[in-house]
Amino acid sequence: MDTSITVKVISGLIILLLIIRLLGKKELSQFTPFDFVYLLVIGGFLEESVYDEKVSVWEVLYTIILWAILIYFIETIVRKFDKMKPIIKGEPAIIVNDGELDIKELKRNKLESEQLRTMLRQQGIFSIKELKFAILEPNGHLSVLKNENYSPVTAEMLHLHPNKSSLSHLLVDEGKIKEKTLKLIGKNKEWLMNQLNNEGYENIKEIFYAEWSEVNGFTIKANS
Repeated sequence: MDTSITVKVISGLIILLLIIRLLGKKELSQFTPFDFVYLLVIGGFLEESVYDEKVSVWEVLYTIILWAILIYFIETIVRKFDKMKPIIKGEPAIIVNDGELDIKELKRNKLESEQLRTMLRQQGIFSIKELKFAILEPNGHLSVLKNENYSPVTAEMLHLHPNKSSLSHLLVDEGKIKEKTLKLIGKNKEWLMNQLNNEGYENIKEIFYAEWSEVNGFTIKANS
């Protein structure tokens, strides 16, 4: 019995990981209700079958593999046929259009006014009049575009020319050089040590954290 449970759990875990890979590189917040449902269903398969002696390992594998094939088939259809995507996974709904609340769209999506206000407050918006557009995404997230009068002031509005931004790269982590990162940015250890020497550090073990960006240079935190 113990062997059977072990095989079921390991097999189920491997197939579950493969199914998650089929979903692509999504965060949980990007999952549609459909994505959640078929993950919950496969979890139910595993839960019901692992400790049931009447269910064999092969029956578990068959069920999960069949479910995985169906998921893959559906995902393929969604990718290839645009008309099927709204039917299977839903589509964005414009709740506020050019500053006007669309009551029909609100009701069609079974969204109550107070629910909408809660979602807006979570994004720092406390009145519908602050909105120009609000779009309810298929995953239930609300994307908003503020009215121009309530948008933050930008550098362009003030005719300013701020410095360009650039990615920072972690080059030293707890006294260890991140060689892969150095290679990624086209640098080497010699360059790094010369730069750290210029910053006043001779021993790499002195450094707890060191990041570098092309625009801002080094940010270093020494070991205390």
